[in-house]
Amino acid sequence: MAEEIKMAETSDLIEGFKDAPRIGEPVLRIDNVVKRFGDNTVLDHVSFNVCRHETVALLGPSGSGKSTLMKCVNLLERVNDGQIWLGDTDITDPRINEDKTRARIGVVFQQFNLFPHMSVLDNVTLAARKVHGWDRAKAEDKAMGLLKRIGMDQKAKEYPDRLSGGQQQRVAIARALMMEPELLLLDEITSALDPLLVGEVLEMVAELKTQGATILMATHEMGFAHRAADRVVLLRRGKIAENGSPAEVMDNPSDPETRAFFHSYRDWN
Repeated sequence: MAEEIKMAETSDLIEGFKDAPRIGEPVLRIDNVVKRFGDNTVLDHVSFNVCRHETVALLGPSGSGKSTLMKCVNLLERVNDGQIWLGDTDITDPRINEDKTRARIGVVFQQFNLFPHMSVLDNVTLAARKVHGWDRAKAEDKAMGLLKRIGMDQKAKEYPDRLSGGQQQRVAIARALMMEPELLLLDEITSALDPLLVGEVLEMVAELKTQGATILMATHEMGFAHRAADRVVLLRRGKIAENGSPAEVMDNPSDPETRAFFHSYRDWN
């Protein structure tokens, strides 16, 4: 029932995807990335691109390497081998400025990570004011525009504990959009939500897609991935098992393990 509610809330948006900007050149290039923790190889020569205005859904069972890959892209983990390029910048080069690089990437995790002692408006403007040196008036003007865009402007003075989980996650997305990032990383952003609140967050992601955002989204929301993603990348035991359109990968996969994986999500379609 919860899945039906979520899809009812998001399927109507898919019609608008045909009006989204055309997919352009690669924004993110992941080239033969290897990541190990001790003797455990978590990512094993992973390679794929995310192009401008493209939404790529990163799928796979728990432990397949999805979150580790997202952390490598955001420089929270360093790769052991291979390269990751953001535009023309090799962000795996140890000489790069990590803070400047992270400023080009918006990240939203499954836990909202809002500061409980700060209002919604202060949460959204914090990095712009404290890291990038914006004056308060400029930051708040930009933040209020973002909050209005996501229907949260009336909650600007509220504190996180007065918001639902879905509202908190929408604020976290607004915070990630504050500096107009080249790439938006969404790491299991609905997994901590009550099923009845998932739809409002997915609806916002769908809207961002129609507006031309470039998104890499690790998710277990198979129905949304099938309907909204331009491409899906399936990780299995740290390797890319599938990389193609949702129809190619999810509808009638020839690989038995891939079929079994999608069959385990019986209600995704």
